[in-house]
Amino acid sequence: MKMMVMGLAASVFVAGCCPDCNKAAATRKPVKEVAFVELDPGHFHAALVLNRNYEGVSKDVPVFAPKGPDVEAHKKLVDAFNTREKDPTAWKESIYTGDDYLAKALAVPEPGKKVVVLAGKNNKQEAAKIADEKGLYFADIMTERNEITTILQRALVAAKDLYGEQEKGTPDDPAVTKVSVHHFCKLVNGKPLQRPGWYYDTDQQGEAIVDVTTHLVDLVQWETFPGETLKYGDVKMVKARTWPTPITAADYKTSTGLDTWPEFLKKDVDKNNVLQCKANGEFTYQLRGVNAKVSVEWHFMPPKGTGDTHYSLMRGTKSEVIIRQGPEEGYKPRVYVKPRKGQDKAALAKALAAAVAEFNKTYPGVSFEETADGWRMAVPQKYEIGHEAHFSQVMNMYLGWMKKGEQPADYLPNMLVKYYTLAEAWKASRK
Repeated sequence: MKMMVMGLAASVFVAGCCPDCNKAAATRKPVKEVAFVELDPGHFHAALVLNRNYEGVSKDVPVFAPKGPDVEAHKKLVDAFNTREKDPTAWKESIYTGDDYLAKALAVPEPGKKVVVLAGKNNKQEAAKIADEKGLYFADIMTERNEITTILQRALVAAKDLYGEQEKGTPDDPAVTKVSVHHFCKLVNGKPLQRPGWYYDTDQQGEAIVDVTTHLVDLVQWETFPGETLKYGDVKMVKARTWPTPITAADYKTSTGLDTWPEFLKKDVDKNNVLQCKANGEFTYQLRGVNAKVSVEWHFMPPKGTGDTHYSLMRGTKSEVIIRQGPEEGYKPRVYVKPRKGQDKAALAKALAAAVAEFNKTYPGVSFEETADGWRMAVPQKYEIGHEAHFSQVMNMYLGWMKKGEQPADYLPNMLVKYYTLAEAWKASRK
C-alpha cells in the first residue's frame, strides 16, 4: 500500500516516491482526493491532525488500534473537535480494535490515496525503515516552522545587512541555542490532557534527547542553512547528557488516572515511591562548524497561566536575534534584536526597517520598537494561532505536496541528517 505516515513527536509522513528521491525534487502523479487512516493513535498528536477540516479529504476515517484506554482517549478528543461551538469538524471515525488491527489497516483499499496517521508508542514504529524499503516519501511534522516568531527570526537572520554572517561560536559559548521547556500535565482543546500510562516510560515514549529535540535540531538546520542540502559529514557531536524529572504517585494519578505504577515503570521508581522519569536531555554539536546547543526540559505542571516555553538565540556578526518566552513576555514568545558590540546601531535600525518592510509583504502589521539594548518586535495577535493549529497548517502543506506531486529536494536528506544528529546525541549521552 502506498501511503503517507505521520508518527509521534517526531510526527512523520510517508508517501510513494521514486527510490532515489533524495537526489532531486521527486515528482509523482498528483493526488486530488485523500482519505485518512488512523493507526494505533496512542498520542494526542494523532487527534490534533483532525482538529480542522481539509479540502479534498474524506470525512470518513477508519481507526485501527488495540482495544484499551489509548484509543478511547483518542475518540473522546476527536468527538470534542466535532462538537465544539467554534469551527467544528465533521470527522466520522469507525474504530476496529481486533487483535489483527494492523493487518486490517494494511488491507485498506485504494492505494496511493490513503494518508496513514501514526502517533503512539515509539518502540512499535518503523516508519522510516518501511519507507526506505518501499521507496516512499518520508516527511515529519515540524510544527515550530509555522510559529510566527520562528518564521520572523528566520527572516531576520537571512537579512545580512542586519544579521551579518553566521558566527561559529565555541562549544562553551554556542552561536545557536535552542531551549524548550515542556510539561506532562497540560490543557488540550481547553481541557486537562490525560496521558496514557506508558507515556512516562521513555523506553516506549522516547527520551527528550531524541524526541522534542527533533523540532529544535530541525530549526537549527532550517534557520542556519536555509535551502541548503546537508549531509552526515556536516555533523560533529561534542557532548550530551540526560537527567530525570521526579514524578510523585499523586502526580502520576492526576495525569493518567491510574492508582498504581505499571510494572514497566517500577524499575524507575525510587525508595521514596517517586518515579525518576528519564525525560530531560541536552547536547552541543557542530553543524558545518557552527556550534549549536539544544536542550529540552520536562516539568510536571506549568505555573498558572503559562505553558510550554521556548528560547532561541541566533548570533550573527552584526546582531543577535533572540526569542524569549519568560515572565517579562507574559509567557508569550517574543522576538528581540540586539546589536553586537561595536556595531553602528543607526545603520542596523535602517537594516531592520528594510527587513520588516520585506516581511510585511507576507505578514502585514509586524513592527518593532526600540529597547535599552536593541529592539523588540511586535507581532499582531492574529498570527499567534497556537500549537494545536500548527498541525493543520503542516498537514495542508503535505496535502499540497500530494496534489502537486512534488516535494522540496532538500527536505528528505536534511531530515535524515537531523535524525543522524539525534542518534549521535543519544550515543554520546551514554558515554
